[in-house]
Amino acid sequence: MMKRYLLTPGPTAIPPEVALKEALPILHHRTSEFAAIYKDVAEGLKYVFQTKNEVYTLATSGTGAMEMAVVNILSPGDEVIVASCGNFGDRWIKIAEEYGVKVISVSVEWGKVVKPEEIGRVLKSNSNIKAVYTTFTETSTGVANDIKSIGEVVSRTNAVLVVDAISGLAGQEFRTDDWKIDVVVSCSQKGFMLAPGLAFITLSDKAWELAETSKIPKFYFDLKKYKESYATNETPFTPPVTLIVALQESIRLIKERGLENMWNDHKILAKAARAGMKALGLNLFGEVPCEVVTSVSVPAEIGVEIVKTLREKYGVSVAGGQGDLKGKIIRFAHMGYIGKADLLVGFACLEMVLSELGVKVEKGKAVAVAEEELLKA
Repeated sequence: MMKRYLLTPGPTAIPPEVALKEALPILHHRTSEFAAIYKDVAEGLKYVFQTKNEVYTLATSGTGAMEMAVVNILSPGDEVIVASCGNFGDRWIKIAEEYGVKVISVSVEWGKVVKPEEIGRVLKSNSNIKAVYTTFTETSTGVANDIKSIGEVVSRTNAVLVVDAISGLAGQEFRTDDWKIDVVVSCSQKGFMLAPGLAFITLSDKAWELAETSKIPKFYFDLKKYKESYATNETPFTPPVTLIVALQESIRLIKERGLENMWNDHKILAKAARAGMKALGLNLFGEVPCEVVTSVSVPAEIGVEIVKTLREKYGVSVAGGQGDLKGKIIRFAHMGYIGKADLLVGFACLEMVLSELGVKVEKGKAVAVAEEELLKA
């Protein structure tokens, strides 16, 4: 029997307290008992998102929430900026174009980050821009965009700022209201330490004004339905009851630890991961590394094999590169329930796999260097 370790940027490991909630007898969703849970979850989500606005829980993946962030505030023919620095930024382009939205791409090479001043330049030259779409922590490359500065730039215009915080929320400092972000989407299987199946979206008053004039057809993804039901602590359609019950426990754990403490925990893990990778002679990929996943360049001839051997021989799941980066990078996550011991196991196994694949490695060095960083905390 092989013990499994999840060091992937989603799904992440689930705390036993959270997993056990899914084993409880299911509730009927049109009851006062479930309404109380749903209300508690709704208030807790405001804390995690750092917003005073309602946060709606959706029965979909993160991509479903992204689609909602397009269809609920835009109309066919609207012009938007998509500031992309990776695979998930590019997803904004694909969704918007599918609905007849005109996209002005402010894209950068994968591994680079979006420049707020470039967004400002395009906004200044085009007063028709309705929204700016971008990504917080781009896990396909391991970088973090300066959302605070981007929010400041966009807030000085009529456009709204829409941010994919799917991987970074609860793992790296993120303040929806203080950073002047109008729409934020996230999901359950990353910082929330939960199984896939839930997504979340919140809108500012500025974004709701756009929603009032949106002409893209929608039914299940019509956010006005969710807003109406929210007022009575209900959902417009059947919710994934067990996941929401488990989400309540996840939010409890986040509040118990405290968001700022969690941000700091992930920062410590990120420093240890970067140090360990450097000790192995692997170069960090990305000009501004995020705090929830560490990406490094690896020899292309063994990149795919590293990921496969780690998983099949040692039970350690990490992520490889996507798109043109397939086989060229590996990605070690340190988000959600991933902890110090998980990281050390990952490095010990990575040392063995690299050695087996012919890479000259000083065994124990990466683990020792990572330990030193963890001990400094």
